[in-house]
Amino acid sequence: MIPRTLFSEEHELFRETVQEFVQREVLPYHAEWEKAGVVSRDVWRRAGEAGLLCTAIPEEYGGQGGDFLFSLVVAEELMAAGATGPFFHLHSDIVAPYILRYGTEEQKLRWLPKMATGEAIGALAMSEPRGGSDLQRIETVAEPDGDGWILNGKKVFISNGQLADLLVVAAQTERGAGARGVTLFVVETDTPGFSRGRPLDKIGLKAQDTSELFFSDLRLPPDSVLGEVGQGFAQLMTELAQERLIQALRSIAAAESAIRWTIEYTSEREAFGQPIASFQNTQFKLAELTAATTAQRCFIDRCVELHLERKLSAVDAAMAKLNATELHCRVVDECLQFFGGWGYMLEYPIARAYADARQTKVAGGSVEIMKLIISRSILPERVWRRP
Repeated sequence: MIPRTLFSEEHELFRETVQEFVQREVLPYHAEWEKAGVVSRDVWRRAGEAGLLCTAIPEEYGGQGGDFLFSLVVAEELMAAGATGPFFHLHSDIVAPYILRYGTEEQKLRWLPKMATGEAIGALAMSEPRGGSDLQRIETVAEPDGDGWILNGKKVFISNGQLADLLVVAAQTERGAGARGVTLFVVETDTPGFSRGRPLDKIGLKAQDTSELFFSDLRLPPDSVLGEVGQGFAQLMTELAQERLIQALRSIAAAESAIRWTIEYTSEREAFGQPIASFQNTQFKLAELTAATTAQRCFIDRCVELHLERKLSAVDAAMAKLNATELHCRVVDECLQFFGGWGYMLEYPIARAYADARQTKVAGGSVEIMKLIISRSILPERVWRRP
């Protein structure tokens, strides 16, 4: 296999710490969390104590002061173990960077240290019942009220929604202005006027809490604005490349695990007096899937290098997410086939991986949106521009 050159010895030592944490603090409780529909708050605090949260946030704000690669190690190892419940990456590598990049010094000192310890759990509130991937159709509204704002609206499909103490919320502050009227706000969930719906009952990701959120005449102080008024859409577009890159990397880590589980199973399971792995069809299929994931891994690692240099384009991030998530779904589907009836039983990791994989083609922008982004980068504007 092509060796990976992204990670230093320090990263690999940290990887061992993460692996030990997952084995000790996550996997023994994951089935219980799946039944409950939410992970425990304890695992967040323990993750903070172990240094797994906000790894790329500077030390002066309570983080670990590492680079983006430490974040990737955490994301990879959780997915490699099939531990889809703790959505640490959303909290640490999507929500926290919004506050770090666009927040005032006061906002950063107020919220980031609590996020680093796991005392405060973060979520991103963008999607709406009628909006989905079309962020310009946001209907949640924040209206000026004195020197503050009044927030009304609802969000849906919000990961970490049941546990979140802190939300980055996208809202319209200028009706009819489309993208130019979107502003980001930081909302603490103990604010009067905030409420949560029931945990949503999903096909997969059963341990990961996903919710509807409601805002009813919720009064926000002036310092709740994140960045500049009217710049929310541009801020979202800037940060989406990292979100999509993380999604791609998690998908490939999960696909590699599915292949590993299948190799182990087919090498032991016998049919017609010999291991399933001895059949040419098994060998060819596993070779095909391994070659595809290895090639995709190399592309994603190159995208990570570009991201570290701040050179990763939105188009390249879209390609990474498109290819990785579609390959992820294909791999778990074809690997499950080798398990026969056992592959359909949730006691087997491959069954849970199959149910969990489908979400990746939707989250962070659907594969159709990724194709739209890519097509517009390669076709003349006169072809796709609406009159």
